[in-house]
Amino acid sequence: MMHTTLVSTQQLADHLNEWRVFDCRHDLMKPELGAEQYRQAHIPGALFAHMEQDLSGPKTGKNGRHPLPAFQAFVQWVGAKGIQPADQVVCYDAANGSTAARLWWMLRWVGHRNVAVLDGGFAKWLKEGRPVDNSTPSVKPTAYPAGKPSGTVSADAVLQSALLVDARAPVRWRGEQEPIDPVAGRIPGAKNRFNMENVNADGTFKSAPQLKTEFEKILQNRESVHYCGSGVAACHNLLAMEIAGLPGGKLYAGSWSEWIADPSRPLEKG
Repeated sequence: MMHTTLVSTQQLADHLNEWRVFDCRHDLMKPELGAEQYRQAHIPGALFAHMEQDLSGPKTGKNGRHPLPAFQAFVQWVGAKGIQPADQVVCYDAANGSTAARLWWMLRWVGHRNVAVLDGGFAKWLKEGRPVDNSTPSVKPTAYPAGKPSGTVSADAVLQSALLVDARAPVRWRGEQEPIDPVAGRIPGAKNRFNMENVNADGTFKSAPQLKTEFEKILQNRESVHYCGSGVAACHNLLAMEIAGLPGGKLYAGSWSEWIADPSRPLEKG
């Protein structure tokens, strides 16, 4: 059976020796914390996916805080990790899937469909007393047969999008606070869906029917393009939509941090 959105801790435990697992823990304010935590303890067999080094490309000052890497560069990374098209991949982070969803989206970007996020993440795994270790598994590199990139929208096309959805916290969407980027506000016309509204208090995702109801209120049968501060939390909203049975959303990967790098681009607040 192919898993394309979520897997439970029990499902992962049952297939731990068969599935490919990636630890995506990341702290925005402490970029090396995830790698340090991985070295200390992780789910057995997991490799580490570094948000800054593996899941982002070089920054130019104009392309945002977490620009996508060049497509072929990421395809090479996938191959270097030994992923093959038939592999079931599972991504996890500390708890709520907000950074694991970035790797989930990027693997789909290169055409890998059998990829899911661990519901509840490492926190749930630990709470249930499941095994961890600190060894880095060896892998045999492959040449991954990627498809063509799809699912993204450029900055030039953003304002022509049918519906923009901003995954940042409401105070950032309204432009009242901006703790990370140098300019506050939002892209004109964007609706707000704070990505943390996708999960329960314990970090597990809400049910598919509940997510569908909540997203349909925003989408109103329109095609959607998703952004956030740097293109990470937006992937969490895209995952939630897939769980809800509402596929087809696209990613503006540069997001707010790229948008504001050009002062001629419009913004709004309130």
